[in-house]
Amino acid sequence: MNIIRSRQSYRLAFITAALAVIAAAINLFFAPHGVAAGGATGIAIIVQELLGVPVYISTLAINIVMLILAAFLLSKATTLRILYGSLMLPLIMAVIPEVKIVGDRTLAVMVGSVIMAVGFTMLYAVDASSGGTTVPPLIFLKYWHVKTATSLFVVDILVSLLNIPVAGIEAFILAVFSLGITKLAMTYMQTGLDRKQLLHVISRDHLDDIRDHLRAQFGAAVDLVLVSGTDGSWGHDFLLVVVEQSDYKHALRVIHGRDAEALIITGEVAEVHNGA
Repeated sequence: MNIIRSRQSYRLAFITAALAVIAAAINLFFAPHGVAAGGATGIAIIVQELLGVPVYISTLAINIVMLILAAFLLSKATTLRILYGSLMLPLIMAVIPEVKIVGDRTLAVMVGSVIMAVGFTMLYAVDASSGGTTVPPLIFLKYWHVKTATSLFVVDILVSLLNIPVAGIEAFILAVFSLGITKLAMTYMQTGLDRKQLLHVISRDHLDDIRDHLRAQFGAAVDLVLVSGTDGSWGHDFLLVVVEQSDYKHALRVIHGRDAEALIITGEVAEVHNGA
């Protein structure tokens, strides 16, 4: 991935491939079933359902408007970052035919959502964008300090609501369902499927004993961390433990076997790097 980021020709080819994946998801799974799952392409699908205008034409028009807004309201660097994706996506959509390859509407949305997630994950991996409705959240962030994730979610929901008067409540439900699937799939694609459990263990008198037993059971992914007060006048140790999902319950039994009153705070992590 570093090679792709470092060479502009490779990066553009990778972005083009990502845009092709997104375009395929739209033209083969969403547009044929009239489901608008957010974004500029979602608005374009609504326009096609109402007026018969091809999705790629409306997408291009929306993206151009968003580019103009970006040029006036955002930085030059941001505008240039979204320029290629904004123009190339509708062009690729014009090449890929709009064909209903899956007859079942729900299945089409599920498959299309995962494919869409692949495309967006590829774009995010090289800090690229497909433009469109990603622009308003950037404007909200710059001028009103609204988090982009929040405003993008609101925009997508508003676009999805347009399904109700045009294609019915079922299309709206499928659109929201699609947003959830895409988000979930992207999360696992970006952070990996091999999730691990992270345990913070606090014990008044048995921390060393717990550490030794955990290391004997699970290896070296157990470290002591010193927690200090804000004024630096006090502190105590806690254990930082990373175990596989399948070992989580066993780790709890080991800890509570050494100290039944130990405090354990658990979270989920995707990767652990030891600096090697």
